[in-house]
Amino acid sequence: MRKLIYAMNLTLDGYVAAAGDDIGWSGPPSPELFQWWLEREQASGMSLYGRKLWEAMSSFWPTGDEQPGATPAEIEFARNWRDTPKVVFSSTIDKVDWNTRLVTGDAIAEIRRLKAEDGGPMTIGGAKLAGAAMRAGLIDEYAIVTHPVLVGGGTPFFTALDGWVNLDLVETRTFPGGVVLTRYETRR
Repeated sequence: MRKLIYAMNLTLDGYVAAAGDDIGWSGPPSPELFQWWLEREQASGMSLYGRKLWEAMSSFWPTGDEQPGATPAEIEFARNWRDTPKVVFSSTIDKVDWNTRLVTGDAIAEIRRLKAEDGGPMTIGGAKLAGAAMRAGLIDEYAIVTHPVLVGGGTPFFTALDGWVNLDLVETRTFPGGVVLTRYETRR
């Protein structure tokens, strides 16, 4: 069975985007943090995206390695991003590219099916999609990259749950700029 990992940048007050889907609060990551994200992406066997995160990622990474001044890590990230199988869950778009498949039906049923397959871990991104997987009890690991900023509202990282989910802390790490990683595994 595949492991499902929910990993995103968020604000200290728990938002992945401020009001109006503004993610400008995160700024460019430090080289150390970008390297951590690159290693996470390289370890992933498949990426699952909601529409908004897909649109953000696909607007840059298909040609990220061709951008003027791209660092070696950014070049590697772009190449890995293109090569990694991706699934986008959306009922409002009709086309995806770059080694990607579109699912317009029941996201939870498809995520359960994908988890039952053999293969490397899967990452899930996009608060709405991840929230549905969280409510269904499908998230195996949370990688929370907290930035030292308060935005006061927006799109929360966590969703409302029907019951408690007990977690075990497996890693903490501090990055430049006061960014803190905390990684938790779901206690089964």
